[in-house]
Amino acid sequence: MPSAATQLNTVSSRAGVHVRPGRPYPLGATLCPDGVQFALFSFHATAVELCLFEDAAGGGFRETGRVRLFGPQAGVWHAFVEGIKAGQRYGYRVHGPYDPLNGHRFNPSKLLVDPYAKSLAGGFSWDDAVYGYQPGAEDADLLPGSSDSAGFVPRSVVVDDHFDWSGDAAPGVPWDRTVIYECHVKGLTALHPGVPPELRGTYLALGSPVIVEHLQRLGVTAVELLPVHYTIDERALVERGLVNYWGYNPIAFSAPASRYAAEGMGDPVLQFKGMVKALHRAGIEVILDVVFNHTAESNQLGPTLSLRGIDNAVYYHHEPLQPRFCADFTGCGNSLNVRHPRVLQLVMDSLRYWVEQMHVDGFRFDLATVLARGPAGFEPDGSFLAAAAQDPVLARVKLIAEAWDVGVEGYQVGRFPPGWSEWNDRYRDAVRRFWRGDGGMLAEFGKRLCASSDLFGSDRGACTSINFITAHDGFTLDDVVSYERKHNEANGEENRDGNNDNHSSNWGVEGPTEDADVVRVREQIKRAMLATLAFSRGVPMLTAGDELGRSQNGNNNAYCQDNEISWVHWTPGARGQALLDFSRGLLALRQEFPALRSCHFYEGKPVAGNERNDVTWLRTDGTEMNHDDWHDEKRGLIGMLIHTMIGEDKIDAADGAVSGAGRQTIVVYYNAESSGHDVALPDVGREGRWNLRLNTAERHPIKRERVGARFQLPAQAVVLLEFEDDK
Repeated sequence: MPSAATQLNTVSSRAGVHVRPGRPYPLGATLCPDGVQFALFSFHATAVELCLFEDAAGGGFRETGRVRLFGPQAGVWHAFVEGIKAGQRYGYRVHGPYDPLNGHRFNPSKLLVDPYAKSLAGGFSWDDAVYGYQPGAEDADLLPGSSDSAGFVPRSVVVDDHFDWSGDAAPGVPWDRTVIYECHVKGLTALHPGVPPELRGTYLALGSPVIVEHLQRLGVTAVELLPVHYTIDERALVERGLVNYWGYNPIAFSAPASRYAAEGMGDPVLQFKGMVKALHRAGIEVILDVVFNHTAESNQLGPTLSLRGIDNAVYYHHEPLQPRFCADFTGCGNSLNVRHPRVLQLVMDSLRYWVEQMHVDGFRFDLATVLARGPAGFEPDGSFLAAAAQDPVLARVKLIAEAWDVGVEGYQVGRFPPGWSEWNDRYRDAVRRFWRGDGGMLAEFGKRLCASSDLFGSDRGACTSINFITAHDGFTLDDVVSYERKHNEANGEENRDGNNDNHSSNWGVEGPTEDADVVRVREQIKRAMLATLAFSRGVPMLTAGDELGRSQNGNNNAYCQDNEISWVHWTPGARGQALLDFSRGLLALRQEFPALRSCHFYEGKPVAGNERNDVTWLRTDGTEMNHDDWHDEKRGLIGMLIHTMIGEDKIDAADGAVSGAGRQTIVVYYNAESSGHDVALPDVGREGRWNLRLNTAERHPIKRERVGARFQLPAQAVVLLEFEDDK
């Protein structure tokens, strides 16, 4: 039998379609003036077929021909198909051994998604045909299945990368001015009355004027979008009438999900680009939550949709002595093997594509520890982190790690290299516990206010810490003060899913209440926590809807709730409107005080041009805290006297130099105790007066009000005062 490279190709009967050898690079489908170059890496394959499709009358797709790819050339199979254009639907069938005991699961009866696909057409539906084996048999995955899966899987689409960006430029917001807003494309926009009904829940809705205006007025500088990669809903969810709403189950790393595309408004790629363009015009960056740690193919009993059928032994981690089984560091059944250079190439090519062609401004890496795993576990200098460090495209965007996975020694917060910021869950826990009134929290709380230099070290800087109190995973801010127990019954898992330890308090009543005293405390604690977030060094991240008082009814794992449990409600009532107004003023106040948002760690030493320390920790009598104060189990109050030399409107964060002769002195008190205190303000060594700028215990918290040398610090409140020098 002749090799695949010499076999005659049989293609569509359409006139003008011819095939010739292609090139081993670039991988994927590359549109050219006279046709399309196709290339696919599979080291262990024996042959690869490219299947071409067109839309069929009445729906679905009709196969118009097959192309036997040439190769392999360094493991790459390739062909150039003349006469086809953008919009061409295609998929692959890959031949090779079906030998699960040695990690091989080739099955040409399964139509496969191109891992480099930039768009996918058609939906996915669960059928036994999508499995590479015969479901139901004993040791089922050891026996290949023969059913054709083409009727149940999406087609890859050839994409024209051209787009009229009209001079679009990255906002380039520096870290010290960055405020991140974590949101879901659909969840943020599905209920907004100002978005046209036909656009709600889509990319175009997120870029619409009313949503952009809300983000601008709030003070947001970057949206961090929950995954927009094309994703598959797990079969168990579908059978319960649910979906994977969050989207952490990808099948194509470079294809924006069609579920967020407005019908009849063009390809999802064009709609995504239009959204980015609109946000950039408003000075708002776009950060993508990306999932390169696993795919929707799950474990050995999962479907064969793409990488498993292309070269299972290469693309996934496997148990060292039992390659039949995937090594699972994710809890999702499989883990991508980025130690292999071609798998690493897939990830890096995808990242560069999102930056260069889609104009995104950064990435948050889900379960990032998986990407840095080597034979001995986490490797700070491993292949992926080394590749990212030297890449000139990634050098100009923000990189954020979720620095943990579910494998052995998976928690690696603080160990990613310079150039990376990290989600700081230690910050979340400390802030929640402090404001809940837990004892013995002062030392931990103080570290988190200062950007966690104990975790991130002086060589990385304060903006390494992405500070958050809530995120998509867990309680909303309103639920943190309304529920002490999770209420996940709607997920269909008998409330077994989700975290049982939320560091929350209901302040006397579980769930909604009209008890005036309970409501007052809840609203006050929410304002105090938001103020803590705004005034901590590091980069603040808000979760969409927290500024409006959004609740998930106590569901702390709403990953499968594509409904009003998860969506942002835009008619929040009087309490929600008051919280929104407060949030807007609070973030404006943060921008006003460079001392609060510097990317330098506090040092506890005199600042340049000023004999005063950059930070001094205060007692209520205005003197400095001592060792016993820090370790007082009953104490829930802390004060910070902050001195900073500033230029016209900023600290010169690039090199630490100080320009201009301005100086800024502020005091922030955090009182989580149930009683107030008479406080003496500290002597700052110069003439002037104190102005109260924030008091979260009051109904109208943001102000400018002169106070004397002593003032009454309210219970369960944050107070900020600014020293104004005599002229």
